[in-house]
Amino acid sequence: MKVLVINSGSSSIKYQLFDMTDRTVLASGLLEQIGEPSSCLTHHTRDANSEMRKITKADLVANHQAGFQLIGTVLTESGVLENTNELFGIGHRVVHGGEAFREPTLINEKVIDTIRRLSPLAPLHNPANLVGIEVALKQAPDVPQVAVFDTAFHQSIPVHAFRYALPEELYQRHRIRRYGFHGTSHYYVAKQAAEIIGHPIDSLNLITVHLGNGASITAIENGKSIDTSMGMTPLEGLIMGTRSGDIDPAIIFFLGRHNGNKIEEVESLLNKESGLRGICGLNDMREIMHLVEAGDDQAKLAIDMYCYRIKKYIGAYYAVLGQLDALVYTGGIGEHSAAIRSGGCQGLANLGIELDERKNTVQSEIPAAIQSENSRVKILVIPTNEELEIAEQTIKRIQLLSGDGM
Repeated sequence: MKVLVINSGSSSIKYQLFDMTDRTVLASGLLEQIGEPSSCLTHHTRDANSEMRKITKADLVANHQAGFQLIGTVLTESGVLENTNELFGIGHRVVHGGEAFREPTLINEKVIDTIRRLSPLAPLHNPANLVGIEVALKQAPDVPQVAVFDTAFHQSIPVHAFRYALPEELYQRHRIRRYGFHGTSHYYVAKQAAEIIGHPIDSLNLITVHLGNGASITAIENGKSIDTSMGMTPLEGLIMGTRSGDIDPAIIFFLGRHNGNKIEEVESLLNKESGLRGICGLNDMREIMHLVEAGDDQAKLAIDMYCYRIKKYIGAYYAVLGQLDALVYTGGIGEHSAAIRSGGCQGLANLGIELDERKNTVQSEIPAAIQSENSRVKILVIPTNEELEIAEQTIKRIQLLSGDGM
């Protein structure tokens, strides 16, 4: 049972081909700089020895349609897919589903129109996701295709948590509210945590911490998201690689009145020039840590601020939940930075959150428990796999609609 997962960006296509009988990745790849002379496809295929073999193709790829044709050719030439009719389904990552989509959805014209209508909520992402959907539908018209939304998992957040204290008209007219993102990742690691703990997910309270260049924290009560740090856009919440996270909104007015910034300049400032980069000039956590080790004060300040914000959200969500079974770290930084995990948990022993620093420093590519023997709360490091989660949700949706999953 083969499923292709597609994440289409404005100038890129990321993909993975799964054999879902055993959840094996048959192939994966990234096509970058579509429309530029420097277009490049980096493709990996699993060979007969179960090792991933790398193929690189550098040439002008004029548009997404040409990109999908190239990817299809490479998949065929590498022997993992004879044609699209072999596919059980195609799963598409879509960033913003607004209030319209609470779960994965089989794609049709109505769904496409709704995703397009929601594009103002995610102008950098939804249009690019749509391009991938429309091209894939043309090239594989007989294959069921499913949209899996980053926001869907957070649609269980109650109204008192998702509404902002703004005039009612703004919600009714523009649906200005908290939506949250990284939902596919938060849901995946929550399910993995339930397996590790050995209890049904709907009986567990979790705080999941997704730390990458983008970062978010989610409070999960009885398996459902009840609050999350990102808001109407991915700008709110934690300090991120280049995003500011939470700030006083009046700073925007100050920058306009006293610094002469236009609204577009402020938007770019907060999204692309702030966060870790704004504090110390870098947004790669590994490089920042090297600077910390070399005694750089600004790099140390960036890490201190980053960890403080994580700890602050953990404390807030612990208060919201009332009782906590596990704290889960995931994402590139969450999975690989012992220093950040330690900083995020520092001083929380009175809440029952206590790291074993020795366990914390052990690097592992599989889920690991890193809490001390005295910790009342489990602290888990779980590698995320959003593509696999999209593949699983794609199968479930297709089977449910066909009656096979009933």
